[in-house]
Amino acid sequence: MRILGRLKQRVGQILLDRAMAGGIDLRKLKFMPESIRLPFRRDVLDPVPEILEIQATEPVKKLTTLFGHGVWLVTGYDEVRAALADGASYSNDMGQFVSQAGRGDSEQVGGLGMTDPPLHTELRRYLTPEFTMRRLARLEPEIERIVAERLDAMAAAGPEVDLVEQFAFPVPFQVICELLGLPVEDRERFYGLGVARFDLTQGGAGMFGAQAQTRDFLIKAVAAQRADPADGLIGGLLREHGDQLDDVTLGGIADGVFLGGYETSASMLALGSYLLSQDPDGMRLLREDPESVDRVVEELLRHLTVVQLAFLRFARRDLELGGQQIKEGDAVGFSLLAANRDPALLGDEVGFDPRREPVRHLAFGHGFHRCVGAELARMELRIALRGLAERFPDLTVTVPPDSLEFRQLSAVYGVEALPVHLYGAPVPAG
Repeated sequence: MRILGRLKQRVGQILLDRAMAGGIDLRKLKFMPESIRLPFRRDVLDPVPEILEIQATEPVKKLTTLFGHGVWLVTGYDEVRAALADGASYSNDMGQFVSQAGRGDSEQVGGLGMTDPPLHTELRRYLTPEFTMRRLARLEPEIERIVAERLDAMAAAGPEVDLVEQFAFPVPFQVICELLGLPVEDRERFYGLGVARFDLTQGGAGMFGAQAQTRDFLIKAVAAQRADPADGLIGGLLREHGDQLDDVTLGGIADGVFLGGYETSASMLALGSYLLSQDPDGMRLLREDPESVDRVVEELLRHLTVVQLAFLRFARRDLELGGQQIKEGDAVGFSLLAANRDPALLGDEVGFDPRREPVRHLAFGHGFHRCVGAELARMELRIALRGLAERFPDLTVTVPPDSLEFRQLSAVYGVEALPVHLYGAPVPAG
């Protein structure tokens, strides 16, 4: 048995050496190694105890070695914040670890979260003006209309509905399509791809496959609008910068907006509704105290932190972080969830408190890779959750937590379905 084990180990090393020599293709990775699954695990809404134990004793911890490089997990708030602000020491360029040979332009690894300056700076220069508060204000009446329509649809379908199907997903789905300026007949082609973009159960294969599909669709949407730009972000960028942006580049920018603004907001609405259904004070504050809405939303963002990890970074040089020596080329993951529950940020009261004064949480990341759509997400959550609290103040989840299907291995945490009674039916024991 020992000889067989050594033989397997040797064969594995040979394969890894060949992969390193020819370029690692994460698209072909069919599974997520057990050693690096820990930061994706949760206990319903909370970090698993193992994460909190690591945070208390070793906030920068080496999890394993993969492809000849160390893989680190950072869980301490101060360490995460400092590293995310340090663009000089870390690279976000995922392309260097994914073979590009024989792949079309629409499949190239990119997007703001996976690029470094100067490319990142150039892409963000086009996108940032589209997310100013002045430009976002034009979307507010449209978001209010979408939310009101979905609340009406829930009432018509009730009194028992799946809140994910009826509300949490349709609202951000329609909002992101309005923002991008996609024709109504094209919208259904997006539905369902969002979850696959973050699903790590099949390693990189499923994730990169879904990425290729959405990027290809958006590149074609850009090409279709080039001659006659529609209203929305795609059309606006074509009118203002069409001579500077080819279809692939602009399609990649639009893909980044889709990636960051659809699935994440849907998960926040689903899990936020789940949490508020168990917190009458939070529901009442949303419904009766307009001045508290921002505070409740910020606390939900911090406590839930649906984007569990920041985009993976790679050390540009040998460096020290949290007393640990990280080698050049090592991969570093940053648990935003653990950081946002760190007593260093909150003291001993790390649980959900809808009356908490906002803290400098990391739900949107930090540094120059901070989510460019943060203000749109906040606007969407304020309107949607307040509308839900006003319309259905007694909303109750009709099954116990152990009957819900929470995502087990996803970069964006969520729940597959959320059965609710709109008017407060009793919850079965469980």
